[in-house]
Amino acid sequence: MMDNDRLEALEIKCAHLERAVQELSDVAYRQQQQLDRVLQRNQDLAAQIEALEAATDAPASPRAEIPPHY
Repeated sequence: MMDNDRLEALEIKCAHLERAVQELSDVAYRQQQQLDRVLQRNQDLAAQIEALEAATDAPASPRAEIPPHY
């Protein structure tokens, strides 16, 4: 009788752990999708900035141009 109770308790714990692992896996998957979208958006914006700088002959970065008071 005692062994059956222990076995049942272990099976319940295992089921809870399996569910928790699946939930964590789902969260990690969604976060990776969000990260991929953010990285793509970052690359798109960087390309837009480069295109604008090339079109206006602006310096490559704000630090490339020294302010007149220096």
